[in-house]
Amino acid sequence: MEEAEKKLGLITKYFGDFNETQLQQLAALEGLYAEWNEQINVISRKDIDRLYEKHVLHSLAIAAAFEFQPGAKVADLGTGGGFPGIPLAIFYPQVKFHLTDSIGKKIKVVQAVAEAIGLQNVTAQHTRLEDLKDRKFDFIVSRAVAPLKELWTWSKPLLKKAAPGEGVKPGLICLKGGDLSIEIAESGCKPRIMEVHEIFREEYFKEKYLLYVPV
Repeated sequence: MEEAEKKLGLITKYFGDFNETQLQQLAALEGLYAEWNEQINVISRKDIDRLYEKHVLHSLAIAAAFEFQPGAKVADLGTGGGFPGIPLAIFYPQVKFHLTDSIGKKIKVVQAVAEAIGLQNVTAQHTRLEDLKDRKFDFIVSRAVAPLKELWTWSKPLLKKAAPGEGVKPGLICLKGGDLSIEIAESGCKPRIMEVHEIFREEYFKEKYLLYVPV
């Protein structure tokens, strides 16, 4: 456990309420992704040494800014190797996550990682989100997959209607970087914009943003 805590210092710096099981799950990610990356390039090889900063902590910016209620259903659009879905599923064991990607070999990695660390709240599907039928989600999350206009077009039909008096309304939550002014203007959306660097002070998170579009 001491070795796990050492590796996870960047995570526990901001999140102090993980239990031992969650810490073990987080600690296992480094070895699992390194092993899978030798077979299938799911993470940039130069990033694997900074997995916890560039992928895990970045994904957890959503957990720092939003509170998903137990029983909520969340879809991860274009999850790639499992980000942000896998770290969020570790953080929220009582929330159901459905991870989707159009590339089958990436879903294979997601399923293997989730099984290896014992995640019971993750399902994964080789599909495009826009091809999902007859399913509704409380939130759809995404990380640098497509322009906001497309993300919202795909997401809106799959989001539940907001209930009267509901706290955080169902919606799209996406992680993006750089100058987003043109992309936001072209989307026709009026997202709530949060700077990740205001949540996590590491240099890497400058000019990285969380966008939230409620239904």
